[in-house]
Amino acid sequence: MTRPPAEHPPVPDAPPGRGPTVGELSEAELLERVLPLLLLPAAGAAGQVLLGPGDDCAVVAAPDGRYVITTDTQVQDQDFRLVWPTGVVTSGYDTGVKCAAQNLADVAAMGAVPSAVVVSLTMPPETPVSWPEDFARGLVAGVRAMGADRCAVVGGDLGAGRELSVTATVTGDLEGREPVRRAGAGDGGVVALAGTTGRAAAGVALLEDRRYTAGADERLDGLVAAQLRPCPPVPAGAAAARAGATAMIDLSDGLLRDAGRIAAAGGVVVDLDAAAVADLAEPLRPAARLLGADPLEWVLTGGEDHGLLAVFPRGVPLPGSFRAIGSCAPAPPVPDGTRPRVLLDGRAPQVALGHPVGEGWDHFEP
Repeated sequence: MTRPPAEHPPVPDAPPGRGPTVGELSEAELLERVLPLLLLPAAGAAGQVLLGPGDDCAVVAAPDGRYVITTDTQVQDQDFRLVWPTGVVTSGYDTGVKCAAQNLADVAAMGAVPSAVVVSLTMPPETPVSWPEDFARGLVAGVRAMGADRCAVVGGDLGAGRELSVTATVTGDLEGREPVRRAGAGDGGVVALAGTTGRAAAGVALLEDRRYTAGADERLDGLVAAQLRPCPPVPAGAAAARAGATAMIDLSDGLLRDAGRIAAAGGVVVDLDAAAVADLAEPLRPAARLLGADPLEWVLTGGEDHGLLAVFPRGVPLPGSFRAIGSCAPAPPVPDGTRPRVLLDGRAPQVALGHPVGEGWDHFEP
């Protein structure tokens, strides 16, 4: 059972002019303040960590003989803002939670169980020391809240730079199973979702728009929390693997784009159920009314919720965290690019919605 990390109040940054900055401490002094906050292993992690921080490398057990590994980066003003146009501040705690979410979800999407995290922080010298301390608390709280009970932070690196940048690498244990890849849906099946999609996109739209006032509407605040502190259902990944999922992906770049990746890898066409998509859009309607937006657009193209999209063989009971949102079938033998890989009630999304729709997030798209 996961608990939203938004329930954990952030530790406020040091007020201007009070408390040291990272540039005023040596690396050893900074590590003395930050490292104890990271060395709070989640329950059950101790057996996998054979050697923790202190040497050039950590040593982590790999009982399966194999492990999955992933890495992801957040960069200031590219992936998050320190201060949003609405005045909302992204705390170190927020960034720590999000760091956990985007990396743990990748491990879960392979059907693995997260086992260890290493993290690298690059910070301008004027950064308050309270920021990396706050980050460490958020990272550990996120690991716990997302149900990664066997995962521990085992090391990392601190450095100076012009802007804040956070990179984490996470390993995962396959527990003797084959990894669940994107390419396994070739025989078709039921397309199901664990977690949410569209909420983080609604949240960032609110953060960017001064019509949103923090604290005025708890429904809107919840969507903002989904952007600042996403909470993917990490244990659902291993549960899906045990239940026989044939393909799976972390919804980091939008439902259409990531479903399209499963479709392309497996040679299938994904047909999303319009009623299920509408249900996903329902919690977004208060934000849509405030901003004059289409909540279906957020559901279909918004990323960063880090829900898990999986394909299960027909007739297989879905694990409790998953709900069916469509189906997929082998693609007809036509040249690539002549038909959409993802449909909405059997039609191209732009036809079904009656207007053009984007494809989802792309880091390098103009």
